[in-house]
Amino acid sequence: MTRYADKIARIRAGSYRKGDYMIADAKDSDVTGGITTTGARRDASGMPSGPRTRPEFLRQIRTVVEQDVVDIMLTSAGNMAALREAGVFEGSAIQPAFRANETTCVWGNVRGAGYAAQPSRPYRGANLGFAPADLCLYSITFNNDTEADADALERYAVFRAEARDAGVRHFLEVFNPNVAGAVAPEDTGAFVTDCIIRLLASLTPTERPEFLKVAYNGPEHMAALAAHDPSMVVGVLGGAGATHRDTFELLAQSERHGARLALFGRKINQAEDQCALISWMRRVADGETTPAEAVRGYHADLATRGLQADRTLEDDLRITAESLCFDAVPEPV
Repeated sequence: MTRYADKIARIRAGSYRKGDYMIADAKDSDVTGGITTTGARRDASGMPSGPRTRPEFLRQIRTVVEQDVVDIMLTSAGNMAALREAGVFEGSAIQPAFRANETTCVWGNVRGAGYAAQPSRPYRGANLGFAPADLCLYSITFNNDTEADADALERYAVFRAEARDAGVRHFLEVFNPNVAGAVAPEDTGAFVTDCIIRLLASLTPTERPEFLKVAYNGPEHMAALAAHDPSMVVGVLGGAGATHRDTFELLAQSERHGARLALFGRKINQAEDQCALISWMRRVADGETTPAEAVRGYHADLATRGLQADRTLEDDLRITAESLCFDAVPEPV
């Protein structure tokens, strides 16, 4: 049994306990663009030195799997197939997962393209007949557009039927609207929450996703979504890289308001030392340290290993995401 299976069973049974908050490494960035999406290769001092090649990216994923701290490793279908063929998950307690579709709003890393500014479409590239794992991610983006949103829901219904036939479970990622002005900024959290609840209302237990992956639109909306239906496990997506204080605050705040897992892509992939960051993420999620203490501890680890931090400690201790500013616990003076 994977750690994921063990933890989610307890969470669904209402027996959530310290250590059950799940961490997923979202290494599926290659579906968002091309050469640059694997993140920066780093030299011996930790300084960026150009984008990683695919083999380098796969080696980094293997390193994280071998660290054995994350609960889920999410990749593209192609990379998961390569990792499984190489035996990376043999004997591992980590749940492998692959991205089953890529809404066009995530194509923003295609150099010279403007896809991310256009209304999202529910493109699906992975063939479930060749599924490299028994768990996958499906994403949907609501833009307050009747025709586009109805089409996205119809495509999701087709996917669910194919997934059942293929014996593949899925979890559902719901992005905030990607079209400027789709809803008023102050209504975004309520809009997305209501769209999710309305969608789930039509699904029988066998059709429902394993869990949700949503943006953190502040404590009120996270708490409302998590409390509305305790049988549906809610996870938070990471979004942009930003500071490491943002990373740790997002973990702490989402857990405090009902989220039971975090799925971070750029926040991990852009780190100077990914395994060191993940170790501190685990401590924050388990309530063993505060976000600010974790930033200091992470910087101390970098210094011990002779790695140059991308930001000064002072800059890295800043909260830059507006949604996190409302509920940050003041650090003792």
